[in-house]
Amino acid sequence: MFKKIMVPVDLGHLDGLSNALAVAAQMGKSYNADVVYVGVYGNVPANDVPPPQDYAGKLKAFSDDQAAKNGITATSVPVFSHDLTAELTSLLLSAASDTGADAIVMASHIPGWAEHIFHSNAGYIASHAPISVFVVR
Repeated sequence: MFKKIMVPVDLGHLDGLSNALAVAAQMGKSYNADVVYVGVYGNVPANDVPPPQDYAGKLKAFSDDQAAKNGITATSVPVFSHDLTAELTSLLLSAASDTGADAIVMASHIPGWAEHIFHSNAGYIASHAPISVFVVR
């Protein structure tokens, strides 16, 4: 059914991605699909996120670890952003198209008051992606 599954990852918040990572790995196994881990990074350093010059290597190491641990085929795609807040959703939608993904599995949090005013990244992508989007809490 799916041939390539894109999974947005934030290397600084991997603890909040465990359910989405498990779903993506299971889907990758079930459909014998490639899993593409996409990480968006910028110039501004953040807690627990490697500096830009190290980001691609850290993301590849993460992807390789997921592949070995879950018995799947996985690759990584680092995407640079000048303004993460403004560009994140458009960069993820572009990455889905550029990688040829036919499904996206992404983590979300339990909605709070802010999501009644501002869109969540997962909600926006689910509403605007031309492919299947699985939002996992």
